[in-house]
Amino acid sequence: MERLQALQDWAARQLGGESLDIAPASADASFRRYFRVTAKGRDYIVMDAPPAHEDCRPFIAVARLFADAGVHVPQVLAQDLDQGFLLLTDLGNTTYLSALDEAAPDQGVARELYLASNDALIRIQQASRPGVLPEYDRALLTRELMLFPEWYVAKHLGVTLNDDQQAVLDTVFGRLLANNLAQPQVYVHRDWHSRNLMVSDPNPGILDFQDAVYGPITYDLASIYRDAYIQWDEELQLDWVIRYWEKARAARLPVPDDFGAFWRDFEWMGAQRHLKVLGIFARLYHRDGKDGYLKDMPRVMGYLRMVCERYDELKQLLFLLDALQDKQPQVGYTF
Repeated sequence: MERLQALQDWAARQLGGESLDIAPASADASFRRYFRVTAKGRDYIVMDAPPAHEDCRPFIAVARLFADAGVHVPQVLAQDLDQGFLLLTDLGNTTYLSALDEAAPDQGVARELYLASNDALIRIQQASRPGVLPEYDRALLTRELMLFPEWYVAKHLGVTLNDDQQAVLDTVFGRLLANNLAQPQVYVHRDWHSRNLMVSDPNPGILDFQDAVYGPITYDLASIYRDAYIQWDEELQLDWVIRYWEKARAARLPVPDDFGAFWRDFEWMGAQRHLKVLGIFARLYHRDGKDGYLKDMPRVMGYLRMVCERYDELKQLLFLLDALQDKQPQVGYTF
């Protein structure tokens, strides 16, 4: 309560000294919190990022970087790094997810929003330069993968892998990493999905970009089209990814000339992300007491199993998942 009062007092000073109405705007999986304040008939967002847990500087830097790329991100109007407060322009309160849920099953709304997100992603990727953002390197990708055995397998399922099972996991992780690291490198938002894209003018308004890195070109596409929070028929995923690929080629981004190779990269990148997300959702529940993500685990596991069924090099992971979940192996197609 004391921190909230300090936040409100600071925001009031930035906006002319008057008393402000303040209300929660959103929270995420970290220690950051967001509040909406109104002054002189205009809404603003105040970010509360406790310095002991969060660093506002990456948010400020990436906001500037993405704005320079020509996409719609909040403008940083004032900052207090010592307290961990930022005053931001407000991109509204309608996420892609809420708009898509409300419009369902109208695919016209989905098409409009997703193609706008493709255009914004391409603009960000066109601005990419090495040495600006942290690298999405082997160490970071591996750390993410290890969330799966540590939090999903050991903590959530209560299973200790035997030597053979650990060897399978190591082998498949190695194959995924080889693919991920061989992909062309661009700026990666890293959480480019329906809860972080806002319906705004222009679309999309982009949030939660402070963890952006320089890494595999398919990562953000896998985030949004294999979204943990909403799922589309694969024919729609294919259509939207193909449309991205066509525009990316026209924009001279480093995508393969063969769409089949690009789709394979997309799926393998997705598998890395799904393993990570299962670990993160388990950690949010068991460590942080946040159970809201448990309902999304089956969707993420479904994506992972689908990809493992398709590729012989990943089949061992499917059999391991069967063993962990007491399921019988199912016959599937391979590419």
